Amino acid sequence: MYDHLETAENPKNLRRVVIDPVTRVEGHGKVTLLLDEQNHVKQARLHIVEFRGFERFIQGRPYWELPVLVQRLCGICPVSHHLAAAKAVDQLVGVDELTLTADKLRRLLHFGQMLQSHALHFFHLSSPDLLFGFESDVAKRNIVGVLQAYPDVGLKGVRLRKYGQEVIRMISGKRVHGTGAIPGGMNKALTVEERDYLLEGIADAIAWSKEAVELAKRLYLADPEHSRLFACFGSNFLGLIRKDGALDFYHGGLRAHDDLGNTIFDHVDCRRYGEYIHEEVRPWSYMKFPYILSLGNERGWYRVGPLARINNCDFIDTPLAEVARQDFMAHGAGGPIHGSLAFHWARMIEALHSAEGIERSLKDPDILGSDLVTRGEEKCYEGVGVIEAPRGTLFHHYWIDDQDLVVKANLIVATTSNNQAMNEAIRQVAAVYLDGKEPTEGLLNHIEVAIRAYDPCLSCATHALGKMPLELEVLSASESVIARFQRNN
Repeated sequence: MYDHLETAENPKNLRRVVIDPVTRVEGHGKVTLLLDEQNHVKQARLHIVEFRGFERFIQGRPYWELPVLVQRLCGICPVSHHLAAAKAVDQLVGVDELTLTADKLRRLLHFGQMLQSHALHFFHLSSPDLLFGFESDVAKRNIVGVLQAYPDVGLKGVRLRKYGQEVIRMISGKRVHGTGAIPGGMNKALTVEERDYLLEGIADAIAWSKEAVELAKRLYLADPEHSRLFACFGSNFLGLIRKDGALDFYHGGLRAHDDLGNTIFDHVDCRRYGEYIHEEVRPWSYMKFPYILSLGNERGWYRVGPLARINNCDFIDTPLAEVARQDFMAHGAGGPIHGSLAFHWARMIEALHSAEGIERSLKDPDILGSDLVTRGEEKCYEGVGVIEAPRGTLFHHYWIDDQDLVVKANLIVATTSNNQAMNEAIRQVAAVYLDGKEPTEGLLNHIEVAIRAYDPCLSCATHALGKMPLELEVLSASESVIARFQRNN
């Protein structure tokens, strides 16, 4: 909990309140608030303070290393980086279409990734706020507190994530940072024994996912403020879409809608993303700010991830998830849903779709095939791989030379695309819930709740486990400390 150590009045200058680090997210970042003497919020910003540099240090590496190398960006969503890089490398070796089995194995692998990541975020990182309340006792706002107070919910969340990890392990050899995708296909067939092992648990996974959808829905609708006041704002939405308009995590064209649901562009070839999306650099963050070029940097920022995907797609091709999607959209009064906390509801709909997709894949005879690799006929010097990661649309773009070495790389991760939206969310929450009030741990947690809704991987780094001490300082404009709070757990 916070211990109040000292306070002082400083009426002449703005106070700077710092939340460092933001907790229960992957990676590390901080939030700064500037307050006047009446505690009115004058500025609120999310800062990304880690620098990873993957785009630079993979230069000079042979292209075939990329799918294994770049997945080290993250310990939570490595499969997404692995597959996005693999899709780009497929193009480098001249492969446009995989074998049926290779394609379906990659999709099964990614369903496992989506399921385990969504379960981790909802149950471990976000459900404590939703179940106990944003200003509840900080000591119990964690997965241990959930397991103690809601053992059935907590255990099913842990088991759901474990099942998704088992899908990953059966295909890639390891739950985290395995292998699988290679240029033009996959490196290992799925055995009958592995398929049957996964089939034993799929009915439970589907049932638990369906219950999770109902829980997320109930928690979202329980408080009207969740859809009206709490980080609720209009935005553009972007994501992949299948040719027939269905939700597709693995492949498709780019679709963007505006805040009213009108189409900005549709079914754009992902290799042409640079003609539609630009990235802006700002001096106070290591993360860039992407925007839709035709709308400009002021109006063109957009959201990606579960909320964007459910708002954007025309339907979901698994029955239970489609029913859940229709129920979700019915609460949008004919248009997109904009409340940031609706991300959790959409996230669990995607978890249900993933579980259904796993079952469908496991029952498909092609999944046991042995034709795994397609040989390309002509080398290419540029490849773009785009996939829907748990957090949103993920771009991997590589250029190579005659020696097959990477000479340039550009990665746009989902959290980067949500950067402006997260800043909008904390500004709105600060204005509605903190403005004019003395900051407390509970009030400041409202800001963290808004950030967590986006499931950010702030540096696309491995998630920190264990104790997360936090120190909050209130500084004058001259940087002298006028108040300090500490949390030691």
